[in-house]
Amino acid sequence: MNSYNIPRDVKGEGRILFVFSTKALIYTAIGAGIGLVIRFLLSMINMSGIGLIFVVVLGGLGFIIATFKVPDTNAFEFTKKTGGENIDEVIKRYLKFKMQKGKIYVFDKDNTEENQKTKEEGGK
Repeated sequence: MNSYNIPRDVKGEGRILFVFSTKALIYTAIGAGIGLVIRFLLSMINMSGIGLIFVVVLGGLGFIIATFKVPDTNAFEFTKKTGGENIDEVIKRYLKFKMQKGKIYVFDKDNTEENQKTKEEGGK
């Protein structure tokens, strides 16, 4: 019996500084950028120390969203459905769902004439 290598799903992401993948670095930079805007606004009223906290927290939040997955647990209905998926993918799907005003479009792969007839007749 021969042994075979099973390909891993790495999605072409390399690691930068052993912690950041390319996606995580981009999300962290976006979060820190939003934090810098808030810091700039807070520095106008002499509260730049609190603004620095916003930079760190939003940068860390960006890193968490890009890196971690939704836990796979049966404690909540949300985690039953999305367990093991990337957090950013879940957020993207949620935003897309809300932008379509709660409509879900399903692609039917089985469009044969026989199947279409049974659908029209009432699904025999």
